[in-house]
Amino acid sequence: MPSWQGKSKGSKLGYRIFVWTIRNAGILPAYFLLRFVAFYYVLFSTGSSVPVYNLLHKKLGYSRWTSLVKLYKNYLYFGQSLIDKVVILSEMNHPFRVQFEGEENLRKIASLDRGALLLSAHIGNWDMAGHLLKRIGVRVNIVMFDGEQQAIKEYLDKVSGKTNATIILIKNDLSHIYQINDALKNKEWVCMHADRWLAGNKTLTAPFLGEDARFPAGPFILAYKFKVPVSFVFAIKESNLQYHFFASEMKAYRQEEKETGIRNMLNDFSVEMEKKVKAYPEQWFNYYNFWETK
Repeated sequence: MPSWQGKSKGSKLGYRIFVWTIRNAGILPAYFLLRFVAFYYVLFSTGSSVPVYNLLHKKLGYSRWTSLVKLYKNYLYFGQSLIDKVVILSEMNHPFRVQFEGEENLRKIASLDRGALLLSAHIGNWDMAGHLLKRIGVRVNIVMFDGEQQAIKEYLDKVSGKTNATIILIKNDLSHIYQINDALKNKEWVCMHADRWLAGNKTLTAPFLGEDARFPAGPFILAYKFKVPVSFVFAIKESNLQYHFFASEMKAYRQEEKETGIRNMLNDFSVEMEKKVKAYPEQWFNYYNFWETK
């Protein structure tokens, strides 16, 4: 099974069609168009469909038919997350409603007047989560792989406009480490995914859905190194226009020995992520074998 390559799906033409539909017909007609695109991916994108189907059928125990239906919904939700990303990062007036759970936890961290690390996964809509953080009133930095094809990236930048967050791109020269360091020293927040790794990157192993899985070591090592508060955050879709934002209680691991602190942080994250995957299995956008050991 191929591992994750750090790239997203889709073409520039596909994005153009959906942006045109959003602007001229609205969000719901764009969602309707997604039904046909999702069906196409179920039929012809076996490389990404097999890992999702195995998760649903073998790990979560759904029947074959239910797993196929949820696989289809997974592609639907993924497409909706891209549409929602364009809407919320552009100057369009969006109709989304948000239920906040744990906002008091983030405000508690903000009251400390220091840097913080927010860890999340490719569950739900991370762009929505980053957008919602502006209500806390802190400067936010989002760390991500530059996984879009260049033509798609340029087009999305053009139609989306500026985000309220600073984007820190992960690069081979490790310059992103210095940017993260500067952000935390300046009492800013840094947001990172902690559920994907690229070949050659250091990983850590933790139990996840009944079997050991590999997680990227970087986010957990950074959190311990900089001795900052940690929270696990997710923005997950409940219906077409309704999101549910989750933020865990503040975690602090700096008093523990390094190996113990990092291990406890990873285990806590794995437990929280497992809860979200079980509750929203159609919204974990993981298209490779997460339990790959090679």
